[in-house]
Amino acid sequence: MTRTSSSSSRSSPAVKPTRAPVARATGEVRIIGGQWKRTRLQVPDRAGLRPTPDRVRETLFNWLGQDLGGWRCLDAFAGTGALGLEAASRGARDVYLIEQDAGLVANLQGVALRLKADRVQVLRGDGVAQLAQRRGDNLDLVFLDPPFGAALFEPALRAAAEALAPDGRIYLESPSAWDEALLAPLGLVLHRHLKAGAVHAHLLGRIGQPA
Repeated sequence: MTRTSSSSSRSSPAVKPTRAPVARATGEVRIIGGQWKRTRLQVPDRAGLRPTPDRVRETLFNWLGQDLGGWRCLDAFAGTGALGLEAASRGARDVYLIEQDAGLVANLQGVALRLKADRVQVLRGDGVAQLAQRRGDNLDLVFLDPPFGAALFEPALRAAAEALAPDGRIYLESPSAWDEALLAPLGLVLHRHLKAGAVHAHLLGRIGQPA
């Protein structure tokens, strides 16, 4: 989900509820599987907000496996929270939702409260900075869906690779395909790829890890 953000400390607690207005909804996406299957998530009216479609998320979690029990996950550009909440619904132990926009943060907090999602932490801040501060943190899964018009892909991938567990995975959503020539300098390899309309979905891992 596609918002950039301002700095937040690694040790920052989940932010307190904000009074920033939550924009009116322009649509919905739904959680595909797990504890909160079929739960609908509103898509607030925000420029550049582009939730990962249900069909693409369904494919992603077919790649990953349906049970994420014990996983530690971070959604660096959370937006509606669909990716991170999907992981939490499927048993992830810890899920960090990072978002800059105060209204979207308020929306995420409301959803987490409604779902009683005590394994989900909503943090207001910069996704790339959060990942950089988590270097060596052994995350099992990082979701990267930055704004398509922003020059965030390479720094986000570099920071995510350094925060990843040796057998961890990165999900990358982008307007163009990332191939070996682009990924290898970052120490990453492509495991899966899907093109859905204007979106390229990638499942990445560290070079040398099994597919």
